[in-house]
Amino acid sequence: MDHAQTSSGAMTGADLTQMVLAGATLAQVAAFLDALDHETRLAQVRRTPRKLQPKLWALAADAAPLTLEYFVPASVPDDTPVVHHGWNSLPIPAFGRRFQKPMARHRGRPDRLYGYNVSPFGPLIGPGYFLHTGTAHEPSWTGRGATVVDYFQVPDHDVPAAWPKVVPNSRGLQMFVYDKTRDFMRRVSRHVTIGAAYKTQEPMGAYFMLVREDR
Repeated sequence: MDHAQTSSGAMTGADLTQMVLAGATLAQVAAFLDALDHETRLAQVRRTPRKLQPKLWALAADAAPLTLEYFVPASVPDDTPVVHHGWNSLPIPAFGRRFQKPMARHRGRPDRLYGYNVSPFGPLIGPGYFLHTGTAHEPSWTGRGATVVDYFQVPDHDVPAAWPKVVPNSRGLQMFVYDKTRDFMRRVSRHVTIGAAYKTQEPMGAYFMLVREDR
């Protein structure tokens, strides 16, 4: 499929799924997504089929490394949530593939973020709390991504009052979803990232995309 290309490398008249399947570069995908407003960008992500996410994960392997500031910008006050809208690759109906990951920076700890999962299944499986840190400290994680959403760890401090109670991921039904799991993150564009889930040290073949909503 042919697309017109601008001087910046963006493809006009394009669709995210069509672009990736047609062999667009990561730079072209990023330029396309960066040119959209939040709602249109989120709609593009939510139209992507499950088969696209492994391709996009591989395409993002050489992207610029992520930092925690990407997920919660320095301009956002400590303990103030930034919402990342998610779309996963699980083989379930579309309503169940939508979720959110609110994240915040704990005051005095710029080296880590904390957050939880908002999903249609939350009342059943629990909040799925996590800490979000860098991966440089663990050599075996080299190449997976520069940051990791780590469900082995949960906040050991107060969280925003509107958030659910913090519970370990080894407790209740959420142990079947979050326990012993880590999500490694790669950059796609200025607002979009893609993650791959690992159980202990093994890839699960499950992916998800996040779209940051700027405050």
